[in-house]
Amino acid sequence: MKRHLIIFIAFVLTITGFAQNLSTITTDEVKNHIGFLASDSLKGRKPGTPEFSVAANYIRNQFKLAGLTLLGNNGFQTFDLVTDVKAGGGNKLAIGTKELVSGEDFTPLPFSSNSSVSADAVFAGYGFEIENDSIKWNDYDGLDATGKWVIILLGAPDSENPTGKFDDVVGERSKVLTAKDKGAAGVIFVSGEKRDKDDNLLKITYDKSATTAGIPVFQIKRKVLNPVFERFGMSVQKAESRIIKGMCSYAFSIPETITGTTDIIHTKAQTQNVVAILEGSDAVLKNQFIVLGAHYDHLGFGGPGSGSRVPDTVAVHYGADDNASGVAGIIELAGKLASDKNKPPRSIVFIAFSAEEMGLIGSKYFADNPLIDLSKVLAMVNFDMIGRLKENKSLTISGTGTSAESEAILNKLKTESGLNIKYSPEGYGPSDHAAFYTENIPVFFITTGAHEDYHTPMDNLAGINLNGMVKVLAFTEKLVKTLANQPAMLTFREAGPKTRASHGYNFKVTLGIMPDVSASDNDGLGIDGVRKGGPADLGGLEKGDKIVAIDGKPISNIYDYMGRLKKLEVGQRISVDVMRKGKKEVFIVEL
Repeated sequence: MKRHLIIFIAFVLTITGFAQNLSTITTDEVKNHIGFLASDSLKGRKPGTPEFSVAANYIRNQFKLAGLTLLGNNGFQTFDLVTDVKAGGGNKLAIGTKELVSGEDFTPLPFSSNSSVSADAVFAGYGFEIENDSIKWNDYDGLDATGKWVIILLGAPDSENPTGKFDDVVGERSKVLTAKDKGAAGVIFVSGEKRDKDDNLLKITYDKSATTAGIPVFQIKRKVLNPVFERFGMSVQKAESRIIKGMCSYAFSIPETITGTTDIIHTKAQTQNVVAILEGSDAVLKNQFIVLGAHYDHLGFGGPGSGSRVPDTVAVHYGADDNASGVAGIIELAGKLASDKNKPPRSIVFIAFSAEEMGLIGSKYFADNPLIDLSKVLAMVNFDMIGRLKENKSLTISGTGTSAESEAILNKLKTESGLNIKYSPEGYGPSDHAAFYTENIPVFFITTGAHEDYHTPMDNLAGINLNGMVKVLAFTEKLVKTLANQPAMLTFREAGPKTRASHGYNFKVTLGIMPDVSASDNDGLGIDGVRKGGPADLGGLEKGDKIVAIDGKPISNIYDYMGRLKKLEVGQRISVDVMRKGKKEVFIVEL
């Protein structure tokens, strides 16, 4: 009897200790989660890798242990994405009868389409067609590029100037778009001596967009091209020097047949969001939701095109703060909220997003393919880098202008938090809450901010402020509970445009749309959102439209759209062709 009593007491103490552990967020628990997710064994959590699947399974298991109900396919919402591009074995290029060697004499560019062209060529200098207040430059003036290869110099004549006047048109995609407008069948880039003395071929790196140029695009070494130029008393170096010296265009026809075939292979992989729900306790309000999310992907081993701030360093990018810290946060809050005796009246959906670093792809996929009714989402709370709380205890919360009630709610909570909380009203931002903001859902983006280790191998567990994280999670727990107990849905307000950063293009105008940057089809640019009162809204464009032309010039993807936009002027009236529910419609928009 006494032995049974001792066992019973021990059992009770064990259960009590377990429950107490679940109801208290500790630094040890946070450290364990981050330590696993940011370990050497997970190799930087790059989507599409076996190690990334291990991370997904870990998160799903933690949700199950917390007592959440798994959504989707046993907690996974799977989708496909392009993870890399490489040159296939079918790349060919010949000048006349001379066959060139792929990888030695030439290389395809990663955004080239896979096709074959046999045609004469033209040299079009730097491939510019610019007319604005500061510069007029047209390399195609008097040049017939229709149906031909267009040979273009890489870079710009003032490439040594880091803030040059050609910055917004110097990109290869921009130059190819202009060449396409002139009827080019294909584009061949070459480096001048001042741009690259060693005449190196560009590395094939994935630029995080699966969209292609629509025509074949190569780079060729100038030593291979010079014998062709010499027939005209010219060389690539001389042409480059002539243009730079005169700061004016120089172009000529090349009656030499060039035959090329491009073979770019897109590596595709299946990845997944991890989704689970804590059902609300109220019979009516449980059908409304708070979404608590964080992305769990990072940069793998880094390298060129990965987003690493040290692209020449190939090493595990641990992503302890970005964003193992955020994932540890949602795991801990899942356990804390699920273990509370008083369950929140509204349901709370926990999502670990995939492919955020590749362009917010996972959250965009969820918004397009929701596992819950998005119209019933009261708010979305997003963690992205919450592990580096500084000595001044500064915490930034963005999206505070996306509902009429947001700041009042935060003001009541922050005085007791011990945190120096700063507000930012804008709803759109470079993280997963953006996809929810475009669905007219109030958002709270919580972060302790960037730091020198951001997107480098130095973002490791040693840099995490564990005590600071616990403070951030304690504050967020109160925020989530407050939201879950609101008497009514929050009143959504638009706070800032629903658009993303411009990818280096300098725009004078805006349509006021949120473009779909995740699509891989080259059949137009989808509109994910329209800013109320903006040019697109006033012109009649709607969310769900797909822009296929601006002023009669085709739009195949986001890069075409940006290229067109930079050439437009304030006050200009343009026609915008869109596909809407399978039918083409034309709208007049004043910029």
